[in-house]
Parts: sequence; structure tokens; C-alpha cells
Amino acid sequence: MTDKQKIRRLAGWTIIVAFAVMALKFVAWWLTGSVALYSDALESIVNVIAAFAAFWAITVSHKPADHDHQYGHHKAEYFSAVLEGVLIVVAALLIMAEVWRSWQNPAPLDEPGLGLAINASAAAINGFWAWLLIRNGRAHRSPALEADGHHIMTDVVTSVGVIAGLIGAVLTGWYFLDPLLALIVALNILWQGWKVIRTSLDGLMDRAVPMEETVRIRDIISTNSKGAMEVHDLKTRIAGRATFIEFHMVVDAGMTVGESHAICDRIEAALQQEIPSMRVTIHVEPHEEAKLPPGTTAVPFA
Repeated sequence: MTDKQKIRRLAGWTIIVAFAVMALKFVAWWLTGSVALYSDALESIVNVIAAFAAFWAITVSHKPADHDHQYGHHKAEYFSAVLEGVLIVVAALLIMAEVWRSWQNPAPLDEPGLGLAINASAAAINGFWAWLLIRNGRAHRSPALEADGHHIMTDVVTSVGVIAGLIGAVLTGWYFLDPLLALIVALNILWQGWKVIRTSLDGLMDRAVPMEETVRIRDIISTNSKGAMEVHDLKTRIAGRATFIEFHMVVDAGMTVGESHAICDRIEAALQQEIPSMRVTIHVEPHEEAKLPPGTTAVPFA
């Protein structure tokens, strides 16, 4: 199974899992009448919508480049992640409205044991699936899959906190803990939503690769650059699964086009082997005409 098929299959199964978990959480809320469990169930609606959005984005991002999108469709996954962040914030605001209503009229819970057991089962399913999505999202450079996994993991942490707090409320009779827990859930969801949006906007703004990967790219170029004199103006950007690399390579003015092209091919092949999602552009310059951008320093090859 290819990476593309595996990612799309996981995204498809995420929709089914999201529906199942949502159903369990609404049953738990219906049995207990707990506003905290209601807030947990409400977030599951966001999970379902986000799962559909991620599936769409992953499908689009894997489409090959075409006449209108000559660099591919990699950034489609960031739109899904931004949408998910916005939906998380909306869910938090809806929970806060319910918290205000419940705070004024706290009431004992109905069937707390069964309701909490069902909610705990839903949290266990979510925990396993979130771990699977995060692991595969990182492995296959899929922002949408990883963002969905982090969102679901937030849901798991929320569920565990809600369950623990409601057990305390049942044992002590302090039923004001129910809306208080829901408020904590809402604030946590707001924070997680902001983090998802911020990370996705970084991707849309062509964020460079991390410093350790930049050093790795430089080392690969240096190791495979025999025949060139120096490199400068190295730039990188990340777009979904793809990493775009470009730099200027200075060669002797007397070198033939074929010789300089052979060096470029060697560097590209080495980068492709280490970073399969790489797209590289090399601007070859004769040493007599090489100009460094202001504020940069040429790095000679060993």
C-alpha cells in the first residue's frame, strides 16, 4: 500500500470512528443530563466535521500538479487544519453558553455510573485513534492528519478530566462541579483551537524547515557538490508533505553546461534519497558574475 493510499484510508476510517465516538458520548449525556458530558459530546460534532474536512483536504492534496496548480495541491491540507481550529473555537463558545445556563440551576446527575462508563469507553477509542493519526501524520508529512490527531487527543484529555471531576461530584454531592468542569473544557478547547490555527497559518505563510533539517540539507549539498565552488542564498519552505529547496551554486566560468548539469543531478539525487518529498531548484552562476544577496555569506564547499 502506498503512502497516499494509507493516509487516505486512515482519513476515511477517522470519519467512521468520529461518528461512533459521538454516538457514545451523546448516549452518556442523555443518560446523565450532565452539562460537562454535553460539552464533551458537543466537541465530538466538531470531530466529525473535521474528519470530513481532513478527508477532502488529503484527497485534494494528493492530486498531481495541473495547468492551474503547477506546484501541486499540497497546501490543501492547511485549509482543513485552519477550518478545524475555527470549529474548535465555535464549539468552545457553544459550551460556554450551556455552562451559563447550567450554572444557574445545578442538578444531580441521572445514571452517573453507566453514563461515565460509556464516556470512558469513547475516550479509550479516541486515545488509540489519536495516537495512530499523530504517528502516521508525522511519518507521512500530512498536516491535516496530524492536526486531526492532536485535536482528538485534546478530546481524550478533556474526557479524562470530565470523568474524574464528575466522579468527585457524585461522591461529594458538589454538583456545581459539573458546569465548572464544562467551563474548564471550553477554555482548554479554545487554547487548542488557537494552536491548530497558528500552526496551519505558519504552513500557509511558507515557513522554512527547522534548523536541524536545514543543516542536514546543507551537509547533503556539500557532500555531493564536487566540482562546484560555493553555494549561497539557500532557501526552503514547507507545503504539506512537500519540501521546496532552492539555492545558487557557483561554478568555474569555464565549466561546460553538461558538467554543471551533472553536478546538479548528483545533488538532486542525493537530496531525493534523503528527503523523498523534496522539490529542488538550483540556479547555476559562473564565479565571475556571482552576486551574494545583502547580508549573506558564501559558504565554500570542502
